[in-house]
Amino acid sequence: MACILHIETATEIGSFAISKDGDLQHYDVSTTNFSHSASMGRFVEAGIHLLDEEGLKPDAVAISEGPGSYTGLRIGVSLAKGLCFGFDIPLIAIPTLKIMTAGLFRFISREASVFYCPMIDARRMEVYSAIYDENLTIIRPVQADIITTDSFREYLSRGKALFFGNGSDKCKTVIDSANAVFVDKVYPEASAMIELADIAYANREFVDLAYFEPFYLKSFQATVPKNKIIPTVDIPVQIAKK
Repeated sequence: MACILHIETATEIGSFAISKDGDLQHYDVSTTNFSHSASMGRFVEAGIHLLDEEGLKPDAVAISEGPGSYTGLRIGVSLAKGLCFGFDIPLIAIPTLKIMTAGLFRFISREASVFYCPMIDARRMEVYSAIYDENLTIIRPVQADIITTDSFREYLSRGKALFFGNGSDKCKTVIDSANAVFVDKVYPEASAMIELADIAYANREFVDLAYFEPFYLKSFQATVPKNKIIPTVDIPVQIAKK
């Protein structure tokens, strides 16, 4: 077992945790929408200070790898890499949707033959989603889904499916099936990474620090808020007469 730092910044809620030998030792969370650039550095600094007081050093850093917010993921991975280089320790990357499902299993009983579908909001009627079974085995890999009345019909025709995450709210009025169950207030969090990170550490499943990039799933598309657009103004030009 090991002392591991856990960083989660894939959605609007960011969190940081420290575990030792599989047990949660310290936890911080920010519920202010996308304040990761301001909060995560403070969380990590406070956590490292606690470890220093106990004479401990982290053995690894675990990061939520995506998909999710482009900016949030970059902030988390940049911070994790800095810690890994500074302490000369390995980096563990855990799929964000798997973290969400592991977090759900801390509060509900796992059921066989039930499909577990974590969803992250991806604007408009699109979500990033995957499907897991009760053993956290992936049934359908992560992909971007545009939600329609036919979405997930293949799975809903075979049994119950649980939909959860910040992308599931907009699906409630679209996915109409008696087998569809929606679970509120489930988001990826650092404390749900502990067991997954411990398994990865024991199996030495580390990523390359130099080349690792977050799993964005889709390329970044920059947008400009309407209230930030500078209006064009016709300025008369006077031409000096010779």
